Amino acid sequence: MLIDSYERVVDYLRISVTERCNFRCQYCMPEKPFSWVPKENLLSFEELFEFVKVCIDEGIVKIRITGGEPLLREDIDKFIKMIYDYEPSIDLAMTSNAYLLKGVAQKLKDAGLKRINVSIDTLKPEVAQQIAQKDVLNNVLEGVDEALAVGLKVKVNMVPMKNMNADEIVDVLEYAKARGMTIRFIEYMENAYAKAGIARLTAKEVLEELAKHYNFVDEGFDKSSPSRYYRMDDGYRFGIIEPYGDDFCKECNRIRLTAEGNLIPCLYFDEAMSIAESVKRGDIKTAALVLKEVVKNKPEKNRWGGDDAEVSSRAFYETGG
Repeated sequence: MLIDSYERVVDYLRISVTERCNFRCQYCMPEKPFSWVPKENLLSFEELFEFVKVCIDEGIVKIRITGGEPLLREDIDKFIKMIYDYEPSIDLAMTSNAYLLKGVAQKLKDAGLKRINVSIDTLKPEVAQQIAQKDVLNNVLEGVDEALAVGLKVKVNMVPMKNMNADEIVDVLEYAKARGMTIRFIEYMENAYAKAGIARLTAKEVLEELAKHYNFVDEGFDKSSPSRYYRMDDGYRFGIIEPYGDDFCKECNRIRLTAEGNLIPCLYFDEAMSIAESVKRGDIKTAALVLKEVVKNKPEKNRWGGDDAEVSSRAFYETGG
């Protein structure tokens, strides 16, 4: 079992298999050129899997595949199947923009994927194009439909931003609700790579808007999830993630691995330790020691909250958000 210095059990590994993305979202990486890390710099799926086995043996029970956009990495379904075949009980999930999902949803399900989180920030094609800097909405919605059709559980994430999509909170919630999908509203996280001038809609403002249309009760945090959940009169639940709130980090149970082999203890922090060299030379024992050291040094909380809050220099497209 992996336990950090604040007595939190770390049992959740997020693996970014690529920093490449086919969107250029305003709140993530709008100005980054369409380039990528050379393939030889990335850990192969076989190398990643050797480390994943160590993590599972040490107590990891949930793995999420992220990017960039993970579906841009060729044969991602084969990597998922490696993990599933090693430990079928692992909660295997993925975060995707869903643009390429329509053609591969069945393969992902057959490989062992159980759930997928999809970003849907708008239901208006012109707004989607403004946010992603690409005509994307039709592909995304078709991908979601196919994922549901093949039996994947789908969760929707929305980042509400003033003067962009704040007026669609209810519409996107109703879209998710009609299809049996949970929606989480995520406060925009300030970072050095986002477009200047983005104004986040706070959790308080989101709740105030939703209260005009629904009755709901606060059910608090769902175990170690960063999302606070609310239940409507009809039983439907929606979540809100507040990275600037003090509760965001209290039960954090996750660590992150980049495609280049950097093991990161916190989404916000730039601090990391690499497993790349040890894994490439087959020295899994050293990689296991790095794992334990990273968990031991996991910070109590991020640096977003409080009077001394900073703008993160973390490139979220490298760590999957």
